[in-house]
Amino acid sequence: MLRGFATINFWADDLDAATAWYAEVLGIAPSFERPGYAEFRLGDYQHELGIVDRRYAPPGAAERPGGAVAYWVVDDLPAARQRLLDLGAREYQPVTAHGDAGFVTAAVTDPFGNVLGIMRNPHYLETLEGATPDPA
Repeated sequence: MLRGFATINFWADDLDAATAWYAEVLGIAPSFERPGYAEFRLGDYQHELGIVDRRYAPPGAAERPGGAVAYWVVDDLPAARQRLLDLGAREYQPVTAHGDAGFVTAAVTDPFGNVLGIMRNPHYLETLEGATPDPA
């Protein structure tokens, strides 16, 4: 039923500032922009991170961090975490090891109030190595 992330949307009161911040964090420009929305394509499967003007948030959308945390796989979790903090994010979840199998998570809140999770995930890397390209 669930096949993978298509788009993860973050809300921002200042879309221009949030777009510039994520461009700096990611080292890339948005792949798509329109009034009220900027989109970045990321990673091995070109997942979408959308930055949306908070005016378009659904009624009752949270104004502060809470709920689910989506974790993005990173190659160097301590370095990624420190870069986010250096660029103005705040710690939300400290670096946390989950057992001894190599799964480690951390999360920050961006300067716009969104939770950004990062993770070292051996299973993701194993799956990626075993993936075969689509012949189409």
